Amino acid sequence: MILRQVRDTAADAEAVQELSFAAFAESSADHAPPRPTPLQLARTRHLARTDPGGCWLAESGGEAVGVVLSMRREGLWSPSLFAVRPSARGEGVGRLLMERAVAHARGCLRGMVCASDAPAAARRYRLAGFTLHPAMRLTGRVDREGLIDPGDIPVHRGNATHLHLLDSVDRRLRGSAHGPDHPLMLGHFEELLVADALAGSGYCYRDGGGVKLLAATSKRIAARLLREALARVPGGVEARVEFLTAEQEWALDVGLEVGLTPESGGFVGVRGMRPPAPYLPSGAFL
Repeated sequence: MILRQVRDTAADAEAVQELSFAAFAESSADHAPPRPTPLQLARTRHLARTDPGGCWLAESGGEAVGVVLSMRREGLWSPSLFAVRPSARGEGVGRLLMERAVAHARGCLRGMVCASDAPAAARRYRLAGFTLHPAMRLTGRVDREGLIDPGDIPVHRGNATHLHLLDSVDRRLRGSAHGPDHPLMLGHFEELLVADALAGSGYCYRDGGGVKLLAATSKRIAARLLREALARVPGGVEARVEFLTAEQEWALDVGLEVGLTPESGGFVGVRGMRPPAPYLPSGAFL
């Protein structure tokens, strides 16, 4: 087995996603593996450019058997993807990959990760020093009658002119900006929603029925952004809001108001910090 850095190539991006699907897919031979989305491929190549020291592939016999993608952003280290092919589990592949990724984190005082329910992933992140907070997800069709009057906080579509505002909110909530990740998200998510008023600021990305990332300087603004994002989910499309920790009760309340169903769903891991609040992380970009 060899370990090498992920390259900024279409071939490596495809290999990473094929491996990810194989690692996380339910055991079924009746369905063809899904095609990677443009964002999944772009995310791999983006991190290979911005964080080559944090992105590693394990290969055995010419086949990719494990991958870790991680990033450093202003003193915050975040694993973005960690996957081992089922046939290679129990052989130390995950440990070797995480050692390389953790080396990339040297000098970072804070860390954050969104983890699945997989016991192996939870164990590996705990060994890397993360405190794991159980999380929930909200899913279902939006009950429009539950979308109460928005009040006096205006929300409008954002664009690249708002990048400084986004990074400012990021630094206040999690101690570091997303920096180069925002232009990538702007180019792939359906819309960015922004609130900027005397009461504070915040933003939210929405893509179809998914709320992908939300950060705000107050719970009131966060709830306003979440309601607006859910109001924009197309009719007949299932809404999905993920990685709600206990600190995000404001989001749970909004979800229950509009008829969404809560269920357990993975972990939010942090080290050297508390879970940001009010904040709904992105699984891919934290």
